[in-house]
Amino acid sequence: MPDTLYQILGRHRPPQLPDRKPPWLKVKAPGGSNYIRLKHLMREMGLHTVCEEAHCPNVGECWEHGAATFMILGDVCTRNCGYCAVAHGRPPVTDFAEPARVAEAAARMNLRHAVITSVDRDDLPDFGSGIFAETIRLVHERVPSCSVEVLVPDFQGDEGAIASVLDARPEIYNHNTETVPRLYKKARPGGRYPRVMSIFRFVKRTAPDIPTKTGIMLGLGETVEEVLAVMRDLREVDVDILTLGQYLRPSKDHLPMDRYYTPDEFAALRAEGLAMGFRHVEAGPLVRSSYHAWEQAANVRR
Repeated sequence: MPDTLYQILGRHRPPQLPDRKPPWLKVKAPGGSNYIRLKHLMREMGLHTVCEEAHCPNVGECWEHGAATFMILGDVCTRNCGYCAVAHGRPPVTDFAEPARVAEAAARMNLRHAVITSVDRDDLPDFGSGIFAETIRLVHERVPSCSVEVLVPDFQGDEGAIASVLDARPEIYNHNTETVPRLYKKARPGGRYPRVMSIFRFVKRTAPDIPTKTGIMLGLGETVEEVLAVMRDLREVDVDILTLGQYLRPSKDHLPMDRYYTPDEFAALRAEGLAMGFRHVEAGPLVRSSYHAWEQAANVRR
């Protein structure tokens, strides 16, 4: 790694976290007119958003822009990742009418770009991939001008499940890497780092024209060298879009934070990512996987 990057990022050390969040992590509480309208719409239609379930700090900004990430297949996850605010346990019965409601919501919101994600559904034979595929098809049918990005779980690496989602032709296929290999066991015990790379290889073999995307959280105890190594691995499997954001501990029951990255540090990592060949890199303290997703979709389609 170039010495200039070390000068910006520093070598990993266990710093003392400040008592308060740095100023760059402070955001205005949501409450604008569009936010309130969308909140009512989601409740009226019985839909969930990851914006709310995962306590996203950008919910106010995105909802004011008329953008939201729909969370299908319920709001209870079959896995218990150490960083995630979404509830875990036994999921509800699958709602097969949900895809139509998502499509209707996309139409009523007049969306140009819809993001669809879900909890892990390891309890289902197809891991929920069929509901993803149906949702993509119905959104395209109901709102032909709306592009669809899916942020999918790993489907336990099942290639049939992945292929069924790709057959529905989403505009972007997103699966989050989340962290570095060394931290997978404690942060993402149900996931496997090699599986993530296998998924992206399969997607590119099966649908090479569909852009791929992934995200990494920073601040769980990774080193800068480990982050750069993951970025290089992702380029090896031809991932197109990368998001880098700050991990924020949802509660005292979740994994502790190791450090805060500064905006300059995120900018340095973004420059490295672009130099590696990613088509788009979104990096910043408040960046989450769906942050400015509409802009990313426009950039990779040019």
